[in-house]
Amino acid sequence: MTTSIRLTGETAMLAFAARMAPLLREGGLIFLEGTLGAGKTTLSRGLIQAFGHEGAVKSPTYTLVEEYSVAGLRVCHFDLYRLGDPEELEYMGIREYLDEGTLCLVEWPDKGAGVLPAPDLVIAIDDAGDSRILNWQAHTPRGQRWSEGLAGLV
Repeated sequence: MTTSIRLTGETAMLAFAARMAPLLREGGLIFLEGTLGAGKTTLSRGLIQAFGHEGAVKSPTYTLVEEYSVAGLRVCHFDLYRLGDPEELEYMGIREYLDEGTLCLVEWPDKGAGVLPAPDLVIAIDDAGDSRILNWQAHTPRGQRWSEGLAGLV
């Protein structure tokens, strides 16, 4: 089952991310899909800041991953847009980031196909002009719990 919400403006995206954050404290794997500029990094920034990170949250386009330790939670934000080959993830030690209890947010997950495990939740962000439509779909029991919690926020 896919559920969705329409958000207008960056402020609405950040506010929704802040409301999502308490649901995701146990850690897990979320794929963020959407075109360039759809809001994947904005959603990630909102989540990371909602967990208590103070300061900039930049897109890890060139570093592939930025790691944050906030309020006892490890959050790893991946941007695989510039990944040349999925096998590069093995060289960077992807398995070490996917520890139980770590929340991994992965932008452009299709670039890691064949190496990345199945996600708990996929959030697809569609650009609808002045607004964004977030569609999410669970792929694991954890993802189902998250999906139900997110549906309660709509």
